Amino acid sequence: MILDTNALSAWADGNPACRAAFAEASRLVVPTIVLGEYYYGIRQSRHRKRYEEWLAQNLPFAEIHPTSDTTAIHYADLRLHLKTTATPIPANDLWIAAMTTELDIPLLSNDSHFDLIPDLIRLAF
Repeated sequence: MILDTNALSAWADGNPACRAAFAEASRLVVPTIVLGEYYYGIRQSRHRKRYEEWLAQNLPFAEIHPTSDTTAIHYADLRLHLKTTATPIPANDLWIAAMTTELDIPLLSNDSHFDLIPDLIRLAF
């Protein structure tokens, strides 16, 4: 399962609502885009040290997935689809959706705009 930024935050905070999804996942993937958003968020947090320590301890349990030329092709196709249907989503989320489409695995996120992406399976928590 791919983690959106809100799912990575929920994991870090021990949110019980996402435990079932983590228990069922055979694979955890953190896109570099999500990692960048998360680092940006914790840089502003008064709990920065705690989150950085949590990340250092737990990130090894996940695959960090970079964007690739294949991701870029999915991004272009999805962006064009969303433009023609007049349903844009935030730019970083479009990259996350492209990676989810590329890897063909579910996305854990509470952001319902991912439901606009054809064939994307979003797991809410």
